[in-house]
Amino acid sequence: MRAVQESLLDAGSASPPVERPRIERQAVTRAIGGVTCHEVAARTAVERVPEAAELPYRWSVSPYRGCEGACAYCAARGDHRRIGQDAGAGFASTIVVKTGLADRLRRELASPRWEAEPVVLGAAGDCYQPVEEVYRLMPPILRALADAGNPFTVMTKSPLVLRDLDLLREAAKVAPVRAAVPVGFVDDRVRRSVEPGATTPQRRLEVCAALNEAGIPCGVLMAPILPLITDSPDHLRSTVRRAAEAGAVSVTPIVLRLPSGTREWYLSWLEREHPGLLPRYQALYGRGSTAEAGYRARIAAQVRGLAETYGIGRGDRRWRRRRSPARQLTLA
Repeated sequence: MRAVQESLLDAGSASPPVERPRIERQAVTRAIGGVTCHEVAARTAVERVPEAAELPYRWSVSPYRGCEGACAYCAARGDHRRIGQDAGAGFASTIVVKTGLADRLRRELASPRWEAEPVVLGAAGDCYQPVEEVYRLMPPILRALADAGNPFTVMTKSPLVLRDLDLLREAAKVAPVRAAVPVGFVDDRVRRSVEPGATTPQRRLEVCAALNEAGIPCGVLMAPILPLITDSPDHLRSTVRRAAEAGAVSVTPIVLRLPSGTREWYLSWLEREHPGLLPRYQALYGRGSTAEAGYRARIAAQVRGLAETYGIGRGDRRWRRRRSPARQLTLA
C-alpha cells in the first residue's frame, strides 16, 4: 500500500519551500483568530485561468490566496507552494491578502489592451471566506467592475456573498453578473471529512436559491466529483436534483484534479479515510493530474443527462420539486 502511495506522490513531488520566502519578508503580518494573514500590495489584479483547471472561465481576480475552507482537494494548493508557503495545513491557516487590489483592478480594466472579457472572482481562494469579514476587499472590487461595465462571475461557497447583494444588483444593471456555487456532492458526512472548514452543501444551495430569487443567475459547479467516493449514480442524481431544487441555472461537472501541491495532501487524506482506494486511484490517474479521459467523459455525460431530466437550464422544467415546509430551502 505504501508503495502505491509513494508512486502517486512522486508524480507530483517538488522542491520544498525556501526559508523566509519573499512574500513573508515583504508582507505586513496579522493574526486573526487562528489564521495568519500576510498583507501584500497587489501587483496584478486580472490573472489568466490555466486551461488545465477545466473551469469555464479565462480570467480571474482573487483577493486572497489560501482558503479557510481547508478542502483537501483544492487545486489552488499548488499556488501556495509556488509562493513559498505550506500547501498542506498552511493553506487554510496562512492567507495572503492582496491589499489595494480594487485600485489595481481599476487601472487594468481601463487599459486599452483590455477587451472587457468576463472574469471570475475567487479562483485562488474563496473570495468570501471568513477573513473577508475583516478586510472587506470585495465591495470595492465589485464597484470597480460595475464602474467599468465588465462582466463577472462570483464563485463562492459562503453565505457572506449575500452581504453584497445590493452591489451585485447594481453591477447587473450595467453588465452581465452571475454567480457559481461549488457543490460537488450533497453528502454532509463526506463534507465534514474532506471540506472541514466549508459551509454545508445545504447552506450553499440555499445561497444559490437566494441569489436566483434576487435576480442574480446562479449555477452550481459540481466540483469536484471525487472518483469512487461521490461518483455513484445515487450521488450524482442526488446532487443534480438538489441543484434543481435550488433553482440552479446550470450545473457544470468537474472531476477531481490532482496537480502538484494538491496531490500530496489529498492522497494523505485518502490513505487515512479510504486506504483501499489508493491502488484504484493509481490506475485512474497514472502519473498525471487528471483522471483518465474516458472516465471523465462518462461522468460528464451522466451529469448532462440528469440535468436534462431535471430541467436545469430550461425555462419550462420537466420536473418540479414537491414543496412542503419541511423541504423548502430556507435561509436561517
